[in-house]
Amino acid sequence: MAESDKARPSLLQRNRRIARSALTVMVAFAAAKLISLVQTLIIAQVFGVGSELDAYVAANRIPELIVILISGGALTHAFIPIFSGLLAKGDLDAAWKLSSNLISTIFTLALLISAVVFLLAPWLAREVVAPGFDAATAQNTIDMMRILLLSTIIFAVSGIFSGILNSHQHFLLPALAPIMFDVGILAGVIFLLPRFGVHGIAYGAVLGAALHFSIQVPGLFRYRMRWRFKLGLSNPLLWRVIRLMLPRIGGLGVFSLNFLVMNNIASRLGVGSVSALDWGWRLMQIPQTLLGTAMGIVIFPTLAALSEMNDLTGKRDAMSGALRFILISSIPSAIGLIVLGRPLISLLERGAFDASASALVYSTLSMFTLGLIVHSALEVVARSFYADKDTLTPLFAALGGAAINFVAAFALSDARVVDGAGFINSAAEALPTVGIKREIGNVSGLALANSLGVMFEVVSLLYILRRRWHGIQEDALARTLLKTLVASLIMAAAIVIVDAMWVAAAPSSSLAHTILRLALEGAIGVVVFAIAALLLKMQEVSEMWSIVKRAPAA
Repeated sequence: MAESDKARPSLLQRNRRIARSALTVMVAFAAAKLISLVQTLIIAQVFGVGSELDAYVAANRIPELIVILISGGALTHAFIPIFSGLLAKGDLDAAWKLSSNLISTIFTLALLISAVVFLLAPWLAREVVAPGFDAATAQNTIDMMRILLLSTIIFAVSGIFSGILNSHQHFLLPALAPIMFDVGILAGVIFLLPRFGVHGIAYGAVLGAALHFSIQVPGLFRYRMRWRFKLGLSNPLLWRVIRLMLPRIGGLGVFSLNFLVMNNIASRLGVGSVSALDWGWRLMQIPQTLLGTAMGIVIFPTLAALSEMNDLTGKRDAMSGALRFILISSIPSAIGLIVLGRPLISLLERGAFDASASALVYSTLSMFTLGLIVHSALEVVARSFYADKDTLTPLFAALGGAAINFVAAFALSDARVVDGAGFINSAAEALPTVGIKREIGNVSGLALANSLGVMFEVVSLLYILRRRWHGIQEDALARTLLKTLVASLIMAAAIVIVDAMWVAAAPSSSLAHTILRLALEGAIGVVVFAIAALLLKMQEVSEMWSIVKRAPAA
């Protein structure tokens, strides 16, 4: 009893710190998404879901893949557990030597890969990323891919900066970095778009990458970072990070390959299909980033430290608490996004973005939103393995999810090749047709395939984690899941009723009318969900509110 009482304050203190840090990251991410929404509205008005935006989306696939593989999730998930362990032991010399060697090595690697991609850009654009594009759109893709490669070199170093600061439990500057990235893109949209056309967005992305890098530098000075250019190939800790990176690179490569396949198929489904796929993904990513990514970033250093101390109970508590937070926030968000999705997307209907584009994006968004919960959960579940320095198991789960995604992408898209290209047509004809048939295919089926693949990943990883950790508080998770689902469905019913009354009383579709409609129905949804949660005695909601309210100021 005494031991339990002694452990309780420590657990509450940790939960409050995690809640405060998560709130900080969420607010910063929300600001970034708000800026991103402004640029989205401008881009939608100018380009809609046409061929120019198709070219930008396709051009970004390979540079984005490079960043993800060598300096994004793969690197930080391998680097943070080792770097945090060195900090916990007080071995600052080894910690800064490792970070210095890693920065030099990753920068050199990014530079070399970017040079190769620059030379291969014509082949990559026409044969890998978007073989269905016409000649003009393909050339636009090549030009912008080469511009965006500059941002990959900058992000190669900036991503390590984020890992260093997060390992010090410093989340503010890394959370502000995405804001600066979006500010750079917004500057490109406002000031460069009129002069350079869609290429202005690419130039803005390069500016945003530079701002992403710069905003984190003051934090490194605060922790007295030491750096000099040296690859350090003789450093065993560097090779340990690399060994941990390789399976994670494979997992992220599989994830990115899925999107390349979907991009490949979408490029053959008619003009605007690639853009619609990207719009749906970007809109779903707003709540997914605010909820899943924010919690994953905050909980990861804690899980890594608990793993280093072999605290199995602490890991179970931390992971389960984070996962329950994601359930009570992502389930109502997903259902709310589906219910309010049509009027939300209609806000974009100006200029080149018309009602038909809105309908196409909504169908794609709906299928991506079905996977919002599992995408958010994966941020925490996968990091539980990385904290234990296990990057192989998530790779195997990703491969299984990729297989499901790959097969379902062909089956559910009902692809019909309009340009006579070979393998897509034969694959689509060989697989059973599912869903709505259209002459140019069903792009929303690609989004549904992605959701099914990620669902398999999360379920399989949770099963393995439950056996490995001798339980994951599954009873508490099941109760939270069931109660949240019931409260969310009650919320959805209330929104649908209010929406029907609103449309009957005031059928106007003006911008101000739609904004007022969304604000009212969103507020009612929040209130109804909160009341339902109280009636269902969902203690997680009241505990979370208590933790945030009582948390000491940062």
